[in-house]
Amino acid sequence: MKTPSMLRGLLSFSSMTMVSRVLGLARDVAMSHVFGASAATDAFVIAFRIPNFMRRLFAEGSFSTAFVPVFTEVKETRSHAELKELTARVAGTLGGVLLVVVALGVLFSPQLALVFAPGAVAEPHKFALIVDLLRLTFPFLLFVSLTALAGGALNSFHRFGLPAMAPVILNVCMIIGALWVAPRLAVPIMSLGWAVLVAGVLQLLFLLPAVRELDLLALPRWGWHQPGVRRIMKLMVPTLFGASVGQINLLLDTVLITLLVTGSQTWMYQSTRFLELPLGVFGVALGTVILPALSRHHVGTDRAGFSRALDWGVRTTLLIAVPAMLALLLLAEPLVSTFFQNGQYTMFDTRMTTLSTMALSCGVPSYALVKVLLPAFYARQDTRTPVRAAVVSLISNMVFNVLIVWLLYVLWTTPVQRQAGWLQGIASVPGLHVGLAVASVLSNYLQFAQLWYWLRRAGVYDPRPGWLRHWLRLGIACAAMVAVLLAGRWLWPHWMVVPVATRVWHLAVLVGAGGLTYVAALFAMGFRLGELRGA
Repeated sequence: MKTPSMLRGLLSFSSMTMVSRVLGLARDVAMSHVFGASAATDAFVIAFRIPNFMRRLFAEGSFSTAFVPVFTEVKETRSHAELKELTARVAGTLGGVLLVVVALGVLFSPQLALVFAPGAVAEPHKFALIVDLLRLTFPFLLFVSLTALAGGALNSFHRFGLPAMAPVILNVCMIIGALWVAPRLAVPIMSLGWAVLVAGVLQLLFLLPAVRELDLLALPRWGWHQPGVRRIMKLMVPTLFGASVGQINLLLDTVLITLLVTGSQTWMYQSTRFLELPLGVFGVALGTVILPALSRHHVGTDRAGFSRALDWGVRTTLLIAVPAMLALLLLAEPLVSTFFQNGQYTMFDTRMTTLSTMALSCGVPSYALVKVLLPAFYARQDTRTPVRAAVVSLISNMVFNVLIVWLLYVLWTTPVQRQAGWLQGIASVPGLHVGLAVASVLSNYLQFAQLWYWLRRAGVYDPRPGWLRHWLRLGIACAAMVAVLLAGRWLWPHWMVVPVATRVWHLAVLVGAGGLTYVAALFAMGFRLGELRGA
């Protein structure tokens, strides 16, 4: 697949994902306005995170990275009938396994809540909410994983728009749930659980007509011993861990964060929303678009094309991720106060969310680059190397979590306050969730460094000429953008105390001025759009 095709795929995927992320932000604004940062929102975040974690494993993580290379190989080398047979067998096998997983998840919801939210046991009402919400959200895993299967097939045929558009349905359902259904329920937060369940069904139905157009829609059949399914399963086993180390880290964070001050879960969740734009629109998009291209180059033994495609992905990622990191650092408070500080979301909530947003923003380049580097291994059906990086990253994250939270606790308390004990102490000191954000960033940079080392050592990636010029232009353009944003922050230093309408237009001016300055500086330094199409 040629680079121009990847660029078109990226633009198609990114434009649809942009719509989804904007609606996702609108969803979180609605949630913050209706529910604030409370025990109820903490309960929903936990209850949704557990099946969402498994979604990343079975759908966006290990399944997609294992399915697309095998699907692409069959598509390129065998008949359409065999491709349709593979799709039916994979759908039947994946669906059958997930039916059992979902049934167990619903049945053992109290035990799952106990494992992943031990800090909620002391709050019976919160714990009961988590259990009830889990029983509603867990079936989402089945439907969204089958949606990922349909999306992977469409992506392999270079149809990126519809799969990227599917998450819009979830956001719309949750907005309706928060604003319209919640006031009509005895327990308002349950509206979000119902919204997730309904959205899972609708997402799958949304993609099925497109799959039918490709003549790939067939009755799912069990195929555990089918060669293609066996290969996918073999590739999935290590990638269940390797491709989703970030999600495993997130779940470990969830366990620890339940021990912190009430509201910490919501503050961290809202902070991650601002990372979704650069990571979802560009990081995930690049990884999704580049995987079929790398798989095709690998099948065709086109080493130069493989290296060229990967180099294109890394350069394009840096063009977005570095300025995004700097902009989020400088605009964290304006963003949080403008979008979330209304209704039940207080100034204190804004301050706490701003701290974790700034910490997480430092990791944007590493998060995005990992999304681009992992497909380079999976396209070559090398699943062991990412596991090695993932093991080190996961262990380091656990260590960083404990050390940084402990360090912040010691710095922010007095010896008298610490006499009550560590567990009781961290449950009374707000802001310690920032330690989890810092730990996540450090472990992700460590994962990126390992992947980069092993990729270069494998000899499949040779950076193309022009990297020094690329870094020079990027640095100057980012410096110009930072200068403009700093001037704006100096001109408008107060955000939490001014009317929402004022925040909106001030933020719009800052974002517009910063973005235009960055782009203008890039072009002034000689950058041209044609470079994105590669040589």
